[in-house]
Amino acid sequence: MNVLKSFFGSVWGDSNSNELAKLTSGELYIVRPRSSIKGSRECIYNNAMATIRRASEFNYQLVITRVFEEDEEELLDENDETDDELVFLIGPELEFRKGQFENQYTFQWKDTDEGADVGDLYEFVTKDTNGPTRAFFETSVLKAIYEFKYHKNFDTANEAELETLVYKPPPPTNAASRPTPSVLQSHGASPSKGKAPAVSSPSATQTATLTDSQPESDDSIPGPDNIDVEGMSDDQFRVVHSEGSTKLFYFDYAEDAFALQGESEDSLMIVEIVLGNRRPFDYFLKVSEPDMTWLTHELNADLNLKWSKDNLAFRWNHRSQFGGLTAWCLTFSEIGAYERFKAAVNRCLWESKNEMDWDRAQAEEREYAKAYDDMDVEMKDAYDEEEEEEENIDDALKEEDEEEEEEEPSRSKLRNGQEYSDEEDSGDEEPAPPKGAKNSLLTVGYKGDRTFVVRGDRIGVFRHTDDDEIKYTATTNKVNTLKGKQFAPNKVMLHDQDRSMVLMNPNDSHTLYKMDLEYGKVVDEWKIHEDIPVSNFAPNTKFAGLSGEQTLLGASHNGLFRIDPRLNGDKLVDSEYKQYKSKNAFSSLTTTEKGGVAVASEKGDIRLFDSVGKIAKTQLPALGDPIIGVDVTRDGRYIVATCKTHLYLIDTLIGDGKYAGQLGFSRPFPAASKPVPKRLQLKPEHLAYMGSQLSFTPARFNTGPDQEETTIVTSNGPYVIAWDFKKVKAGKLDKYEIKLYNDTVVSDNFRFANDKDIVVALPDNVLLLNKKKLRKPTRGSLAPGGSGRKSSSNR
Repeated sequence: MNVLKSFFGSVWGDSNSNELAKLTSGELYIVRPRSSIKGSRECIYNNAMATIRRASEFNYQLVITRVFEEDEEELLDENDETDDELVFLIGPELEFRKGQFENQYTFQWKDTDEGADVGDLYEFVTKDTNGPTRAFFETSVLKAIYEFKYHKNFDTANEAELETLVYKPPPPTNAASRPTPSVLQSHGASPSKGKAPAVSSPSATQTATLTDSQPESDDSIPGPDNIDVEGMSDDQFRVVHSEGSTKLFYFDYAEDAFALQGESEDSLMIVEIVLGNRRPFDYFLKVSEPDMTWLTHELNADLNLKWSKDNLAFRWNHRSQFGGLTAWCLTFSEIGAYERFKAAVNRCLWESKNEMDWDRAQAEEREYAKAYDDMDVEMKDAYDEEEEEEENIDDALKEEDEEEEEEEPSRSKLRNGQEYSDEEDSGDEEPAPPKGAKNSLLTVGYKGDRTFVVRGDRIGVFRHTDDDEIKYTATTNKVNTLKGKQFAPNKVMLHDQDRSMVLMNPNDSHTLYKMDLEYGKVVDEWKIHEDIPVSNFAPNTKFAGLSGEQTLLGASHNGLFRIDPRLNGDKLVDSEYKQYKSKNAFSSLTTTEKGGVAVASEKGDIRLFDSVGKIAKTQLPALGDPIIGVDVTRDGRYIVATCKTHLYLIDTLIGDGKYAGQLGFSRPFPAASKPVPKRLQLKPEHLAYMGSQLSFTPARFNTGPDQEETTIVTSNGPYVIAWDFKKVKAGKLDKYEIKLYNDTVVSDNFRFANDKDIVVALPDNVLLLNKKKLRKPTRGSLAPGGSGRKSSSNR
């Protein structure tokens, strides 16, 4: 504290220094309520810096200044009004607070202008800024608020006084009329005999020491990890389940292990599920000792729960209100307590995700959810010696390959975010992208030699070379409708043997656009139907793009249909249209080699069809997590569905009954034996090293007409992540490898008919990753140099 005061004093105590804190890189937005007709989010400056400026004694300003790109300011006409600076007086009415947007740390404050609409906020999204810098900036704002409010120097303030200045949202108006969730039976919390098993060889120390190898976060040091739940006090929580005789462990980054918490090795704690009053099904996980509460974490999917029956334990992640990501573990003294608590947690999670009382769910849905929850992933995989030896050999071979590559001269470099050759510099460079445009979509060609990347209203074309490189080839002209109206596609699909591309315009959901890739422009517009919007589309069969097949499949929020561009008028085929009465919120679809169709929804359910225009042969109940992407093996045997925090793997083979041996695409499953998904997720301790909020991109199998699927690839933040499909099918769900990049991975996919090369799109780069470059997740591979999480300045 004295060091911090000294540091602040050296800056704030200098009366000649007007700029007291600065964030040199970021973006400024106005964030509006969802109901606003102006749109919920508007970018003001796509490149800006934030400064705290001294205005006068006890008065300070928050100044947001637009930063011009190189030569951009010179292009402005002398008479142009730039409005390149916004100034806000710092005080309590600013309601300054922290936030997050798309895995980036942000600062938000109220729009205090007299003409501002109610609920409007400014949001500064920080870029290339590390944790200490953000913390210094935030604390500087609190210091400024303190001096403004009390008209005295901040040196007289203590931490408690500053904490009172942190903005806290007002409590909810009235929760009395909300639905009441089912109350689970509470079990006694009296200690019982027995000792919990050790967890990953926990350190004997009760608290971890902060070292250079730990990540930069405000909660790197273990200890009470309570959250400020909008001013809620303990008496506003209602206990719905509790268990005693548990032990709490915190993941110690320095020791790379879970460390026991508490006063002594014999310290036992009480774990409770408590219900808050902010909204319906407002559950929290609470761990405490008789005289101290250790943590109170909101119970939701972001906790990344992982259960282990063999260890009578479960692990989870938590992001604190200060932005730090931690990993925790709780062990139970006996199997009964473990099973009871697991059932209670899963039931509360189900209610929270589905916003429905458990007892109101259909019996089939409850049984399906229970079957899914009964699948445990062990904390430590049981390797046999042969398997471990094989993996060691694989690692040794990868290291040899890397050494050989290091000895070779570098053949490729990056120019404008793309690779070029020193030896063959043809001068064909990618034209400068539109200001603010970033890579957003990636699709690989069926012919295997080209990849297409959407960047704003342009599409970049990249060629795969014989020496396993990827090179920029061309960029299409600006994407326009036939009437010349520009748009940035939000979904694309290659069509007709890579000769054309189907585009979706986010501003017109009733029309698809055909781009001729030889000429690089839209040549046709397909009006689908006046009353039926298109939310998604897919090829007629998995490999239809290899043929001259003209039809494709489309989906609305509650319907599935075939699209035939050869029809006059509307292109929707009426005889092959199936609409559901309820709003199913279909989110994605995929097809098998023989034309089976899998359709997933934002509700989390999946429907399997043998053809379009009929009812589904199989419907798998929703587990409450929205599905953002779905893929299927070419034979239809396995489906991978992507949710925000995990993947589902589903075996569609019917195991019993009259249709045993057939797939769920062609025959219905018996009601009592629908396939239970396997859950693929990251280990909480690995995610703690990554430091990024979980948000998977749609997962894909490697695929090709004559190729067996061997890998599932996805990404999270700056990491490419691949599961060994063979080991996953054998039940080894933790078998994944990773590759860290210096920026967020926008999309990744295998080259067509290739199980070695993964095409990776970053916001400004397009790269080719050989699967040999993937590594086991360790402290070294998750954060280079074993130095904990990488700071955001290096991402």
